[in-house]
Amino acid sequence: MQQEMTENENQDLESSENDTDLSQDNVGSIEEIPDDTILLRQTSVNLVPFIGQRFVSQDAAYEFYCSFAKQCGFSIRRHRTRGKDGVGRGVTRRDFTCHRGGYPQAKPTEEGKLQRNRKSSRCGCQAYMRIVKRSDFDVPEWRVTGFSNNHNHELIKSFEVHILPSHCTISADDKSRVCMFAKAGMSARQMLRLLEIEKGVKLGCLPYSELDIRNLLQSFRHVDNDNDAIDLVGMCKRLKDENSEFKYEFKLDGRNRLEHIAWSYPSSVQQYEAFGDAILLDTTHRLDAYDMLLGLWIGVDNHGMACLYSCVLLRNENLQSFIWALKTFLCFMKGKAPPQTILTDQNMWLKEAIACEMRETKHAFSIWHIMANFSDWFSLPLESHYDDWKAEFYRLYSLEMVDEFEAGWTEMVDRYGLQSNKHIISLYALRNFWALSFLRRYFFAGLMSKSVTDSINAFIQRVADIAEYGEQARSKLKMQQLPKVSLKTGSPMESHAATVLTPFAFSLLQEELVLAPQFASILVGEGCFHIRHHTEMDGGCKVMLDPQQELIHCSCHQFEFLGILCRHILRVLSTNNCFHIPDNYLPLRWRLVPKEHIEKEQSEKVKILASLASTILSESAATEERLSFACEQMSMVLSHVKQLPRLSCHHHMNEMGFNSPSGSLMVPEVEDSDGIVQSFNLGNLHESLLDKLKEGNPNSEAGNIMSRKRRRCSFPCCGQFGHDASDCPIMESDSLRSDGDALGFL
Repeated sequence: MQQEMTENENQDLESSENDTDLSQDNVGSIEEIPDDTILLRQTSVNLVPFIGQRFVSQDAAYEFYCSFAKQCGFSIRRHRTRGKDGVGRGVTRRDFTCHRGGYPQAKPTEEGKLQRNRKSSRCGCQAYMRIVKRSDFDVPEWRVTGFSNNHNHELIKSFEVHILPSHCTISADDKSRVCMFAKAGMSARQMLRLLEIEKGVKLGCLPYSELDIRNLLQSFRHVDNDNDAIDLVGMCKRLKDENSEFKYEFKLDGRNRLEHIAWSYPSSVQQYEAFGDAILLDTTHRLDAYDMLLGLWIGVDNHGMACLYSCVLLRNENLQSFIWALKTFLCFMKGKAPPQTILTDQNMWLKEAIACEMRETKHAFSIWHIMANFSDWFSLPLESHYDDWKAEFYRLYSLEMVDEFEAGWTEMVDRYGLQSNKHIISLYALRNFWALSFLRRYFFAGLMSKSVTDSINAFIQRVADIAEYGEQARSKLKMQQLPKVSLKTGSPMESHAATVLTPFAFSLLQEELVLAPQFASILVGEGCFHIRHHTEMDGGCKVMLDPQQELIHCSCHQFEFLGILCRHILRVLSTNNCFHIPDNYLPLRWRLVPKEHIEKEQSEKVKILASLASTILSESAATEERLSFACEQMSMVLSHVKQLPRLSCHHHMNEMGFNSPSGSLMVPEVEDSDGIVQSFNLGNLHESLLDKLKEGNPNSEAGNIMSRKRRRCSFPCCGQFGHDASDCPIMESDSLRSDGDALGFL
């Protein structure tokens, strides 16, 4: 069998992305597999890898190759990669090799020190499987581009293969049993014997050894789920004591274990008030450290950046848990109206919970989560037609009109013979939740666009890594290049929008302005225009314009969906000599708030407060009774002011919420030697909470950095950033400089 595999299945094909070596040692033959035979070999019986085979993830490819190796009698290990996680495009290539591949490296020895002469099992075996990451329609999948089953050593017999490293796996059920045995005080040898008896296997025939159980017990000493959960509740309580506006809720189960917990910071509530019209609830991560499901409530601010509203940990994934999470989140947001739209994955329990608790909210499924399953669902039944079908599906998903979607869907199902496919039937039944032709009438703030999705996914992964690994995954201080606005069309509408919108929103509008001249505007009735691309003879969109009321509407519904005017409306406005976009079509959630206005308003209030203090001083000094009364009342006022949270200032919220990206604290802009405007990202407060728990340090590193970067005045009437009491402008005012007693009183 091994010889037959070596002769017929020694294949090697290098990806077009990679221009380096063909295999580990540049050996092997290249064999192109015809498209009509690809995927015919992927069955439950035949586990032989082949060129063009697709996998959802690296882990899925590893499990498949591991099963193949176990069938043949060898073990595998992860070898070289191209790219790095979290850098650029991330890992784009992965090699899995035989565990005997390569050669041992010579270790440096010290004179006079004895070294153990341990023989290595590596002998330069050339068997391997290579996978490369490809992205079709922005949905990543992994494809086999190189495979060789040429071994230069003997293979292990089937009854001995379970002792090889990659096959020594302990199932989740066995791990829980080992944990229970450990609490009962049993030794590792006793545990192994008892598991053999329970499973009815012969001595030494379990897929793991006594040493594996010892290693597992050693890892248990570093993980105590119950104590970690208790520490998390204690952390939330301390934060509540420090800041009364911090919110958290938790629930215990019948065994007095933590069942659910959720928390939210005051700044998150303020961000929700400004940008809570469209949110994403991500429940795709589970924290092994707590054995709980992690839920993240995420939105998009006016800069197109992800902002985190709340975090929740759920012990169980069921209807009751999701209902609790939804109710708690709405309670945190001070009774604010539920979001207009919410985006989730295809979780039916969550779908039912949202229907119960957010009846006025439009619920939608993320298309990226749906398409990530396509290689598992459709690659086998569609065979070589899979890529063509995937392109057709994405075209139907992007259609603007419902009738076009219905007609195209029927034609697609008939063409590919998918009438009885259960996944196609389910997708069509739930089309109101994912097809854009059914969702364009609802505002999603760009949550379904590729750029925003990538930003949110990176943000989610960073939060999940910090929650799981703590200090090891803590994001370091990063430099973010702020986009600069540059005009392209010279249109007065473009110049006007550049002064009102954030760079993110303006870039979206600018794309539409650039494309607008390519469309023909045909007047078909009073206030009714037919807009069609100049290369098309039919189709197009209908635009209705009422210049008296400054109302305009397009059949593509882009403004309702994204909050940005479409190219069709901009074409009509230009044709009708409109030089400014009406204010009602420049939404507040995409606008900039001028910093000059904020600083001016803040400065005026400081002056008023200084004037009041001066007046109180002069009036109180008249009699002893007045002075005693003023001192008593002012002490009470000062005590009350100190109890108020610092971040709840209205001006600070405006500056943080509208003029800088959410989810981070931004130090004032600086310009480097190349003239690039940059800012320092100091991380998210929700990340800090999970990180604090892991590192056991009550002081947030981000908070320490901020305190070093920005001085805060300790003068009672000021308290502003950027200076201290020695150079406070209020102290230099005439009303305070002339009266030394007044200054001492303050």
